[in-house]
Amino acid sequence: MKNLKALIMLTVLCFSSACPAQKSQNTEIQNSTEKRGYQIGDAATDFRLKNIDGSMVSLSDFSDAKGFIVIFTCNHCPYAKKYEERIIELDKKFKEMGYPVVAINPNDPKVQPEDSYQKMIERAREKGFTFPYLVDEKQEIFPQYGATKTPHVFVLQKDGERNVVKYIGAIDNNYENPADVSERYVQDAVNALVNGQEIKTAKTVAIGCSIKIKK
Repeated sequence: MKNLKALIMLTVLCFSSACPAQKSQNTEIQNSTEKRGYQIGDAATDFRLKNIDGSMVSLSDFSDAKGFIVIFTCNHCPYAKKYEERIIELDKKFKEMGYPVVAINPNDPKVQPEDSYQKMIERAREKGFTFPYLVDEKQEIFPQYGATKTPHVFVLQKDGERNVVKYIGAIDNNYENPADVSERYVQDAVNALVNGQEIKTAKTVAIGCSIKIKK
């Protein structure tokens, strides 16, 4: 009887995620997920996503581009909102040099209604976005890239038919106040590529809100 009670208790604990073996397995899965995505030097796969104007957009559509500033961002996140003006500035500055901004909203609107497609249209119009604002409806693209936050930036450089990852991480080192920024990671990375120089800081930690995944 004592053995039966012990077995029942162990079963209950395991189903409540308190089982040590189950915890270990969950940790391994989480760690494996965090390691997914592109690293510096990888070739990024192209995508075809819906823009706020209803058109479908791919990187291959930009025939004159030398590369891209791909930014996973959204409507609701306070960090993303703080960076909107700076993202517009990056696009205005670098698209003429061949590095346009391509923004992607990776969030599930059922989890965060503020990130719905209609709200994307409204936000882009309100803020005067100068770049494509795409929706990752099937949530297939952000895991390929390894994006975990909004905003999360991936600077790509064209190499023939390939789009090679050259920078991953944050836009700069102060999301709260652009006047207090001392390290402009994305700007410096793209300037280096434009001038044929080596990127000094190729990877930083993205600071922002977690991506809202389908339940």
